[in-house]
Amino acid sequence: MHRNIRSVDDVLKLMDGLFAAEADRWTADAASWWDGFYTDRSRPVPFFVAKPDENLASYVERGLVTPGRALDLGCGPGRNSLYLASLGFQVDAVDLSPAAVAWAEERAREAGADIRFRRGDAFALTEAELGGPYDLIHDSGCFHHLPPHRRVSYLSLLDRALAPCGHLALTSFAAGDPGSGSELPDADLYRASGLQGGLAYTPESLRWIFSDLTEVELRRMRDEPAGSPYFGEPFLWTALFRRDA
Repeated sequence: MHRNIRSVDDVLKLMDGLFAAEADRWTADAASWWDGFYTDRSRPVPFFVAKPDENLASYVERGLVTPGRALDLGCGPGRNSLYLASLGFQVDAVDLSPAAVAWAEERAREAGADIRFRRGDAFALTEAELGGPYDLIHDSGCFHHLPPHRRVSYLSLLDRALAPCGHLALTSFAAGDPGSGSELPDADLYRASGLQGGLAYTPESLRWIFSDLTEVELRRMRDEPAGSPYFGEPFLWTALFRRDA
């Protein structure tokens, strides 16, 4: 008999275990799955391209975010990290996958970019390992791979790592778009023991989840053609939120 729940973290870890092991895309145990995803760099994966998200570039061009300290959550091969570093941001980047981080580090060396990469679970890293506080926390596709209970971990990370007047730039699957993420209700995801490849969100749900922040902009990502210098797919929401002083 086990009676070992005495903290919120204990509850979160217990709920992690309600999902089938092969469904895990968010804990350190998922690193091997993501390594397999990133191993073949020639795969026709849209976000393997070496160019930044169009919404991130738009925020910079309009002066909505300015150079400072930035954290790139789920950085993958580092395309947005490299873009931010090129503009003068001091960038920390974290990803579960050693293969993704190795690829990102190669790109950074080729570009002569000074980026501090971290391998591991961003929610488990200490303040010393993550750094911060950050003027910008950027997330292009991490949030929608989290199960519902790990939104608590995500918001806790924002609470401790996002600076006053700092911004969260978020990209996530859009509900109502064929081929986007799952629209199953939160409770049904636990009954199904999986995330169906990722979770879709409505604008209203994103506004509710991040209601402690001030919405600056929430819109569909623009569909960018192959020759564009930016990445853009219309099945994604893009959102910019600000933490008030």
